[in-house]
Amino acid sequence: MRQITRPALLAALAGLTLAPISACAQDYGTKSTAAVSAEMPAHVIDQFGAAPEVPTGPLTEDVAAAVQLAFVESVERGQWGPEHNAALEVISNSGDPRLAWVISDMLRFITNRQLSDALADAGATLLNRPRITQNAWGNVTDPLIAWDIPEPPNYLDIKRRIYTTIIPGWDRIFVEGNIDWRHVSWGGVLIDDRPFDTTDDACNCIPAADNPPVTSAAEADWLDDDDVVFGVVINGEARAYPRQIMEVREMVNDTLGGRDLALPYCTLCGAAQAYFTDQLPAGIERPVMRTSGLLSRSNKVMYDLTTYSIFDTFRGNALTGPHGKRGLVLDQATVITSDWASWKAAYPDTTVLAERLALGRDPDFRNNRDANGPIFPVGDVDPRLPVQEDVIGVLTAAGPVAFPRAIAMAALQQGQSVEYKGVQLSRSAGGLVASDATGTAIASHEAFWFAWSQFYPETSLWTP
Repeated sequence: MRQITRPALLAALAGLTLAPISACAQDYGTKSTAAVSAEMPAHVIDQFGAAPEVPTGPLTEDVAAAVQLAFVESVERGQWGPEHNAALEVISNSGDPRLAWVISDMLRFITNRQLSDALADAGATLLNRPRITQNAWGNVTDPLIAWDIPEPPNYLDIKRRIYTTIIPGWDRIFVEGNIDWRHVSWGGVLIDDRPFDTTDDACNCIPAADNPPVTSAAEADWLDDDDVVFGVVINGEARAYPRQIMEVREMVNDTLGGRDLALPYCTLCGAAQAYFTDQLPAGIERPVMRTSGLLSRSNKVMYDLTTYSIFDTFRGNALTGPHGKRGLVLDQATVITSDWASWKAAYPDTTVLAERLALGRDPDFRNNRDANGPIFPVGDVDPRLPVQEDVIGVLTAAGPVAFPRAIAMAALQQGQSVEYKGVQLSRSAGGLVASDATGTAIASHEAFWFAWSQFYPETSLWTP
C-alpha cells in the first residue's frame, strides 16, 4: 500500500515531549502458570524465544484506568503530558503482555521519536524482549503474532477508538465479527468509500476500478511482451489484468463472460484473485468490493461498499456485517499469472484493461520495495519455503494445497506430471492451472508462500 500524508492529529503527536519512563516490572493481577511456549513450533522459539506468561481475567482497576488515559484519551484529545507518562509506566509495570497489542496499535501511528521509543520500551518490558527502537512497531508486533498472545479485555473498543479518531471513515468497519482484530493494522492509506462506478473520481485512497474500460490485444501496444498479467477466462471470454494497473487499483469490479466478478490484488502478498459476486442467495445485493486501507498480516482487508461487511481477501468469506452474519462465501475463479506474450498467444481474442487505468504510473513494488520480504509485521512464517516463494494455491474438498511455482513449472516442462492430494497441475497460457482427477478445473491462484501459509496454516505442500 502507498503512504499518504498523516492527518493533522499525527503531526500534533509528533511534536510532543515525553518524560523518561522506567523499565522496572511489578505484578498486577494473577499470571497463568501455563507453559505457553511448550506448544510453540520450534521455529517460533528459535526466532523469537520463549513466550511470556500471560495473565487471565480482567485488568486491575488501576491498569484499566491507565490504558484508558494513555491509549484512548491521549489520542482523542491529541495531547500527551506527564499524566500520560505515568499511565504508560503503570502499563509497562503491569506484567501483562496482552497490553502490548495496544502498544502495537499506537506504534503504527506515532511519529514522535521520543514517544515511539517510550512505547517500544514498554512493549519490550511486557514481552520480556530486548529494547529495540529500530522498526519498533515490527519488533513488538511480530512476536505478539508468532506467540499468539491473547488480546486484552475490551480490546476492540480500545482499538476502534484509536483508529477511528486518527483516520475517519472506519466507524462501520471496526465492529464485532469473525475477524481477529489483533492482526489488523493500518496500511498507510485511507478507505475507498466512493460510490460504485466512480472509477475516475479522485480520492486520497487506492481507487478501485468499476466496470473498467478494455481494449483489444492489438490496441494494447503499451504492454511489453514480458509484462506480468493476471488472466481470467469466464464462459470462454478471456481478459488480461496487467500488473501495472492492478498495483495502482488493487481492486476491480468487473463483468466477464456474463458473470460479475471482484478481483482484489495484494501487492504485499503477490496475489491476484477473482471472486464471483453474482448468483448469490436470494435477497443479497451484488457486493461492491473496496479497499479498506487496512491490512491483516500484510494482506489487504477488503470490504463490501453496500453493507460494509469485511471479507477475507484470501478465503472469500464474509467476516463481519450482514454478510458475515449470513455466512456468505464467494466462489473463486482461476487466475493465471502469466506474461503478456504468452497470454495473448493463447487467447488472441482477449481483451485487456485500458492503459489509462494505470493513471500514468508504472510501479514495480515486488522488485524494489518488497524485494527483501514483507514490510509489515506478519509474525512467524512456515519454514518449509522462503517467505516470498511463489506458490500456486488450490482449494480442494480435502483442504488447501500449495505447489511451488518454479519447481512445478520446471517439472512440467521436462514432461513430468505434477499431482498431489487429488490435484493435477498443467501449463496454460504461460501459467499454471489446476484440475482434479477427472480433469475438471479447480480454482487456483498464485501468491507468496508467507501469505498462503498464514491464511491456510493447514495447507499441504507438494514437493517433487
